[in-house]
Amino acid sequence: MANDPAPSPAGDDDVTRPFADAIVEAERIIRGAPHVKTDQDLAEGLDYLAGSIKACLHMVGAYQRDHPYFASSTGPYTKLGLDNPDTLYFHAYIRDDAEYVVTGRRGTTADLSFQVMNGDYSPARSPDSLTAFDDRELDIAADGTFQLRFGPPKPDAGPGYVTLAPGSAMLIVREVFSDWTGERPGEIRIHRADTLGTSPPPVPADRMAARYAVAGKMLLARLRTFLAFPEWHYLQLPVNTLTEPRPTPGGLSTQFSSVGHYDLDDDEVMVITAPAADRAVAPYQGFQLGSMWYVSLDYINHQTSLTADQARVDEDGMIRYVVSERDPGLANWVERTGHRRGYLQFRWQRLARDLTPEDGPTAEVMPFGDLPRRLPFHDRQRVTRAEWADRIAARQVAVARRMLG
Repeated sequence: MANDPAPSPAGDDDVTRPFADAIVEAERIIRGAPHVKTDQDLAEGLDYLAGSIKACLHMVGAYQRDHPYFASSTGPYTKLGLDNPDTLYFHAYIRDDAEYVVTGRRGTTADLSFQVMNGDYSPARSPDSLTAFDDRELDIAADGTFQLRFGPPKPDAGPGYVTLAPGSAMLIVREVFSDWTGERPGEIRIHRADTLGTSPPPVPADRMAARYAVAGKMLLARLRTFLAFPEWHYLQLPVNTLTEPRPTPGGLSTQFSSVGHYDLDDDEVMVITAPAADRAVAPYQGFQLGSMWYVSLDYINHQTSLTADQARVDEDGMIRYVVSERDPGLANWVERTGHRRGYLQFRWQRLARDLTPEDGPTAEVMPFGDLPRRLPFHDRQRVTRAEWADRIAARQVAVARRMLG
């Protein structure tokens, strides 16, 4: 009959089935995570799942190695891998036998870095970092513009050419803020040198089916990997301690980190003391808390992280972070937001030299009531409720300005 619907392509009723099945399995993983003890734990896990679903569909759609673009892969609503609240993350998929052109304009942020990986994280291993460098390697023009080319080895490459090692699969760009209020992001673009000006072919239904299947596999691998990752690098450490500064495993060659995990009662505080880094040595120094889901805590509406610019530095050149559930009325309070257990992370980036143990943090747990007596420069750290509200308002405005949902 004339009004009958057109016949559907064979089998398309099952296109989304693999992804739907993966979501069901992902919920089982969330509910079965060993740290789920409270309703808050489960609610945060389900929220983490929602962000992961969004991110996986987004990243599968960005798998355009012939017509690539930078995808914002991690943000306040798509958290992953103890994401840094101070960082804008961009990913582009590449292939090792093609040449790519990256152009942009340098902003005023503390760090801009590039990293080429040979794959993605899995529950069994971290991918290898094949190349990593920061903007000190760029030839930046007076107006802030720059250009880089990434491609296979060639004898006449010239300056600004980065040779892709065999297996190169992903280019990651990180733009890192220290002063959330004053610094401004730059611009970044990528295209394949021989496809600019052309269009990719339409995606047929069977390719869309493959996308949903890959997104489902990516979702399950993402959850399993970053539940296992802290076991490798955090939970084997003594609780309520931090490591000496060390190169970040699988991370940037210009970054050191110090990590740990905490377990605190509500009437306990952890005071973490670290030197405020010389800006000539480390233009970026940041500290944050993470949940047992291995993602950042709410850094928009709570002070769960501090950069060296945001922290109040004591007269002896030290930053003293006060990690606690109860409000101590201090500028460097780092809020636990109901998380009795969690992760501790320092990062130093764009380093001019390797860091030593003396550059790193020390930690001490004490009763909440002992803070006025035992915290050096306690009176200098005090803030009023109005001052604290101003600090939170500044975070909310800054995140809204540099990050989208």
